[in-house]
Amino acid sequence: MPKPMATDISGMDMKWHVLRMLVPYLLEHRLRTALAFGFLALGKTATISLPFLLKYIVEGLENTPDIAATTVMMAVPTALILAYGLARFMNVLFNEIRDTMFGRVTERTIRRISLQTFNHLHALDLDFHLNRRTGALSRDIERGTSGISFLLRFMIFNILPTVVELVIVISIFFINYGVAFAGIIFFAVMCYGTFSVVATERRTQFVRDMNKADSATNNRAVDSLLNYETVKYFTNEQYEADHYDRELATWEQAKRNSRISLFALNGGQAAIVAITMTAMLWLAARGVATNTMSLGDFVLINTFMMQLFIPLNFLGFVYREIKGALTNIEKMFDLLAEKTTIDEASNAVELQAGLLEVVFDKISFRYSAEREILTDISFKIAPGEKVAVVGASGSGKSTLVKLLFRFYDCNAGVIKVGGVDVRNLQILSLRRAIGIVPQDTVLFNDTIFNNVQYGNPEASSSAVWEAIRLAQLGDFISQLAEGAQTMVGERGLKLSGGEKQRVAIARTILKNPSILVFDEATSALDSKTERGILEAIRELALGHTSLVIAHRLSTVVDADRILVLDKGRIVESGTHTSLLAGQGLYASMWHIQQQEKSRLNIEQAEPAFAV
Repeated sequence: MPKPMATDISGMDMKWHVLRMLVPYLLEHRLRTALAFGFLALGKTATISLPFLLKYIVEGLENTPDIAATTVMMAVPTALILAYGLARFMNVLFNEIRDTMFGRVTERTIRRISLQTFNHLHALDLDFHLNRRTGALSRDIERGTSGISFLLRFMIFNILPTVVELVIVISIFFINYGVAFAGIIFFAVMCYGTFSVVATERRTQFVRDMNKADSATNNRAVDSLLNYETVKYFTNEQYEADHYDRELATWEQAKRNSRISLFALNGGQAAIVAITMTAMLWLAARGVATNTMSLGDFVLINTFMMQLFIPLNFLGFVYREIKGALTNIEKMFDLLAEKTTIDEASNAVELQAGLLEVVFDKISFRYSAEREILTDISFKIAPGEKVAVVGASGSGKSTLVKLLFRFYDCNAGVIKVGGVDVRNLQILSLRRAIGIVPQDTVLFNDTIFNNVQYGNPEASSSAVWEAIRLAQLGDFISQLAEGAQTMVGERGLKLSGGEKQRVAIARTILKNPSILVFDEATSALDSKTERGILEAIRELALGHTSLVIAHRLSTVVDADRILVLDKGRIVESGTHTSLLAGQGLYASMWHIQQQEKSRLNIEQAEPAFAV
C-alpha cells in the first residue's frame, strides 16, 4: 500500500504539483482532449436536463383530465417522454464517447512515461542499481502507471464534473426556489465532503495497519512452511502455531478497526444524505401544499438530490485513491529525476572499430572515502595482446573491468581506449567495442538461441549457429529434445555453470567486439568443464585485445603478460615463467593452488568406504 501522508483535512498534503507534470503529455493530444471535454459537457448537459424533463412530464400528467385510459395516454406529453428517453440515452452515449476519446490519451500518456522511465533507469549508473530493490522499483513503476490512469479517469471525469454540476444545481435552486433550498444543499455538501475527508484520513491508518498485519501473517506462514524440515527437526510446531496465532490476532484487531471505521464512514455519509433529502423534500412538499410549487418541482428536486449524492457516495474512496495516485505518480517522476554520475561529454567522439590499445595510466579509485580500492595502477594492453590480472579476492581485479566499461569514473588518472580518454568517448560506442564473459552469467528466461542472439539482435540465424559452434555449445544443444529452442529458466537456472558460460562466450563471439574481457570466467567450474571453456576462450581471444581477470592461475599461463594485484597495487608483472622464477607472490599463489589441486585429485581417486 502506498505510504500515507500526514493527516491534513485542508488537503495541503495532496501533491497537486504532480498534475503539472502530466500537462505536457496531455498537450500532445490537444484535439482529442478537447473533444473529450466537449462530450463531457454534452453528457453533463443531458444529465442536468433529466430532472427538468421529469418535472414537465409529471406536470403534464397532473393536468391530464380524468377520462378513459387511452385518452389519458393520448393526453400525456409524449414528446417529453421521448425526449427524456433520448436524453438518458445521450447521457450514456456521450460519456462512452468521452471515455473512448480520452482513453487513447491516457494509454498513450502511460506508454510514454513508462518507456521514458524504463530508458532512464537503464541510463542510470551502476551505483544506483546496486543500491536499488528490484521488487520495490518495479512496484513503483506499476503503481505510478496505475495512478496516472486512476487520476486522469476520476479526477477529470468524476470529481471535476461533480463540482461543476454542484455549482449549476445550487444556482438553479437559488434562482428558481430561493436561498433556503440552495443553502441547505450547499451546507450539506460541505458537511458531507468534510466528514468524508476526515473519516477517510482516520480510516487510512486502520487500513494501513490491516495491510501490514496481513503481510506479516502471510510472511510468517510462508516462512514457516518453507522451513518445514527445520520445524520438524526441533519439534517446534506449537511454537510456530503460537507465533502465527499472534500475527493473526494482530490482523484480527486491525480488521475489526477497519470494519468499524468503514461503518462509521458509511453511516455518517448516509445520515447526512438522509437529513438533507428529508429537509429538501419537506420544503418541497410544503411548497406543493401551499401551491407555491408544483408536483413537478417536487420530482425535480428529488431527482437532482439523487443525481448529486450518487457520485458523492464515492468521495471517501476517490479522495483516498487520488492521494495514493498522486504519491505513486510522484515516486515515478522521482525516478525520472534521478541523476547519473556518469555523464557523456558534449563533444564526445565515437570509438572506431578495429584492434585497439587499452591504457590504464596512474589509476586510483575508491567506492567510498573510507577505503581505496585501486592505487596508482598503470599498465598497457597492446592491440591483439592478452594481459591477465590475478590476485586474491578483494584486491580490485573486477573493479578494473567496471572502470573500463565506465560504470564508474576513476578518482585519479586516465583510461584510454584507442588513444582516447574514455571520458571523451561516446559511452555506447565504448561499451559496444567491449565484449565480456562474466564470472556469473545471467541469462534471460528465454530460449538458448535467443540468449545467444542477444549478443547481436540483428545477427542472422546462420551467424548465431556459427557462434554456437565456436563456443562448443553445439554438442550440448543436440542432446536436448527442443534443441536451441529450449527455455533456460529464470536467470538461466536450468543450465549448469559451464553451459551458461558457453552461452556467454557464444553471444560475445556474436557481438564481435574489438576488446575482450574475461572476468573470472571459469572460477566456479570443475576441472573438466574448465578445460573445455578455456579452449573456447583461447579460440575467441585470437586476434583480439584481451583482458583476463582470474583467480585460478592455471587459466592464464598462456597470457602475454600477467599482472599481480595485491591490496589495490600492482606488485609483480611478467610472463608465467618469469613470475615463477621470481619466487614472489605469484609463485607462492601458484604453489598453494597446485597443492590444493593435488589434494583434490587424491581425494577423488580414493575409493569410498563400503558401508
